[in-house]
Amino acid sequence: MTTATHTPAKPVGANINRPNLTSVGTIVWLSSEVMFFAGLFAMYFTLRATSPELWGEMTSMLNVPLALINTIILVLSSVTCQFGVFAAERLQPRRTGSIFQFTKWGLTEWFALTFLMGAVFVSVQVYEYSVLVSEGVTIAANAYGSAFYITTGFHAIHVTGGLIAFLFIMGRAYVAKRFGHYEATSAIVVSYYWHFVDVVWIVLFILVYFIQ
Repeated sequence: MTTATHTPAKPVGANINRPNLTSVGTIVWLSSEVMFFAGLFAMYFTLRATSPELWGEMTSMLNVPLALINTIILVLSSVTCQFGVFAAERLQPRRTGSIFQFTKWGLTEWFALTFLMGAVFVSVQVYEYSVLVSEGVTIAANAYGSAFYITTGFHAIHVTGGLIAFLFIMGRAYVAKRFGHYEATSAIVVSYYWHFVDVVWIVLFILVYFIQ
């Protein structure tokens, strides 16, 4: 006589949580970007160790207060970006109240503010470049100029890429007939990227402007 075996019934509501492939792919890609920027950081440390006189002369020409204000703007943009993520997780693409009622803002409003702050950051950096070039600090002037423009320039390109991504997400949220989990996931992935460029800039600011 055989005894029948029964598989325990799966509890109601129990689901297998699998990581989102888009999020995983983004994290893996950002990990490779970490290695890229690590190489640029190493270039800076090598320059400081091998050419201390050139380092001291060039860093004295940097506008540290302006860079600090710009850094604060970028850091705050990560905060507004995260509020946009919270709205996306609520599946709220747009505000439900007055423009001055921040607690009722949706993804679009928070990401628009983040975009504006990111655009200000890039604009200030371009202004700083123009001032340094007028003072003779160019990418071809010396090793420090090359390291400075390559490092900060690549970061500025990454920030610009993030701004384009914000426009894409806001456009999708605006035209979507139904804002669902797919749109929310896209917004969350863009926030990963934006937080990444924020953290990289904090390290860059300390290395380029603070360590003199």
